[in-house]
Formats: sequence, structure tokens, C-alpha cells
Amino acid sequence: MTTYTAQLLWERGDEDFLGKRYSRRHTVAFDGGARTLWSSSPQHVPVPLSDAAAIDPEEAFVVALSSCHMLWFLALAAAQGYCIDRYADEPVGEMGRNEHGRLAMTVVTLRPAVQFSGDRHPSAAELAVLHERAHEECYLANSVRTELRVEPQ
Repeated sequence: MTTYTAQLLWERGDEDFLGKRYSRRHTVAFDGGARTLWSSSPQHVPVPLSDAAAIDPEEAFVVALSSCHMLWFLALAAAQGYCIDRYADEPVGEMGRNEHGRLAMTVVTLRPAVQFSGDRHPSAAELAVLHERAHEECYLANSVRTELRVEPQ
């Protein structure tokens, strides 16, 4: 089994916690050393109690799925001899009610645009298969109930 760790820290300071007037900003330190600022989404908790410049869990969820898909796609393409110069995605997550009536990230749509170079370029069908295989291999896609769509650009 492989484990992954991080350290999350939130401190109240002198803010009014019981009055619900406290900042949702917090820091996350990842095991590789990166430190990032996180917050609740301003769509759920208004600014200034949320920090719009920080990463929110919903954004992180969407981009984690996108990143996992991309990493698998790159590995599979390289194994098949395709040279990729650029991979860009603008993933979108949709919040809605799940089958239990609870708010959930119900759909995440990836929209990868891939630029190839060199002598070999996949056909449209081969590109679709690469994306299908990347989706099947992605650890995170295999871990969530959210519908994950891939719509190559």
C-alpha cells in the first residue's frame, strides 16, 4: 500500500468563531515541501471570510482529476511513440444534488487539447482510445462516484 501525506493548519487568531465571523483561510504543506494557501469557496462562504485567491477544495478536486488523467495520458502516449509538445485542459466541475439529495460534485468535464509533434500523430480514433485508457487507469477517476467526462478539443 502507498500512502500520501500533507499537513493542514488553520488557526483562529482573534476572530469571532462562535459568531461565525472567522476566516476559512488555511495552509497546506505537502510531503514534497510545497506550501499552498487554501480557503472555502467564495461561492459558498462570502469574501472576506473566504479568500478568492486561495485554492478551494472544489477546485482542487476538479484539477486533481484533470491532472491524474493528463499524467496517464502522457505516459500512454509516450509508450506508443507519440511526442506531445503541449497538453492544456480547462476542467469544469458541476455541483448538484446527488441521489441522496446532498450537495456533491456530480459531473467533472475535462476538455484536453493536445499538440503533437514528430512523425507520428494519432488518428482521431487512436486519440479517443488514449483518452479512454487514461480514464480507465486514473487512480482518482477510479476512486470517485462523480461522473467524469472527457471531451478532447
